[in-house]
Amino acid sequence: MMKKENFLKDIKSGDDVKISLMVMKIIFKDDDKYVCILADKSGEIKVNVPSKNKDITEGAVIEIEGSKDGNLNIKNYELVSEYNISDYLPSVKRPIKDIMDEIDLYTDKYIVSKESRALNDYFFKNEAFLEKFKRGIGGVSMHHNYIGGLAEHTLNVMYLTAMLCERYNCRRTEIAVLSAKLHDIGKVYELYYDGPFKYTNRGEMEGHIVIGVELIDKAVRENLELYSEEFITRVKGCIVQHHGKLEFGSPRTMKMEESFIVNYADSIDATMNKISQVKDKTEPGNWSEYDRRIETKLYL
Repeated sequence: MMKKENFLKDIKSGDDVKISLMVMKIIFKDDDKYVCILADKSGEIKVNVPSKNKDITEGAVIEIEGSKDGNLNIKNYELVSEYNISDYLPSVKRPIKDIMDEIDLYTDKYIVSKESRALNDYFFKNEAFLEKFKRGIGGVSMHHNYIGGLAEHTLNVMYLTAMLCERYNCRRTEIAVLSAKLHDIGKVYELYYDGPFKYTNRGEMEGHIVIGVELIDKAVRENLELYSEEFITRVKGCIVQHHGKLEFGSPRTMKMEESFIVNYADSIDATMNKISQVKDKTEPGNWSEYDRRIETKLYL
C-alpha cells in the first residue's frame, strides 16, 4: 500500500510537485484535458489534468507530477491502486473515541427509562450500525462534512438540547435528549462517505428524515409491547420536525416543546460549524468569502 507523505496544505508556490490526490469531482472533460477537483484530507484544488488515457474517474487516486506557481500545473500522472482512504478524506479533529465517550456521558445522565434505553440500545449497541455512525458525515457540503462529523454533530446537539431543557424547564427532557441523539440517524444511509462525499440513491429518493422514521419504526416493531404510543409519537415527531419549517425540508412544522428545542440545537450547531470552517480559511481582521450556508460574508 502506498504511504502518502505529502499533503496539499504543505505545497508552496514555486515547488516542484509529486503528490497523490483523489479525484473528487470531474467538472469538464474533452480530448485534451479533464478539469477536476483533486483533494486529500488537508484540502482541495481545481486543476487541469492532461487527458492521457481517458482513465480518470471520480474516486480514483492519482499520483501527479508538476509544479506550483499559484496554480498547480500537472505534467504527468499515474493511477494509484493501493492507498489508505483516510489520507484523502477530511476527518473530525478530535479522536472519535473521545466524542463517543462524551455521547455516552449524556446518554447515561439523561436517557434512563426502560423504553428510552431500549430504543437507544437498539442502535448504539449494534456494532454494524455503530461503525457506520462513527464514520458518518454530517453533510456533503453544508456542515460537518468530514468523516466523524455525524458523531460530532450528534454530540453537540445532545449537549445544546440538554442545556436548553434545563434552562427552560422542559417537561420531557429525556425525550428531547434521546431525540437529539437519534435525529440524524438516517444520515448513516442517506450519505456516501467511503470516497468523494455524495448522496446514496436511497438518500436522494427518501432523505434522512424519512429514513430515520423508517429505522425507528423497525426498532419498535421488534419490541412492540415495550413502547407506549405517546413515547413513539413524540420521538418520531421530533425527528420529523427537526428541520423546523417546510421550506427547510421538514415534513411538518414544530408542534412540541421538545421539537422546538431539538430544532434550535440542530440549527445552532450546524451554523456554528460552518462559521468555524469559514474561520479556518480567513485571517483575523479580514472579510471572509461569501458563504451560501450562512448567506453572508463574515468580518473575522
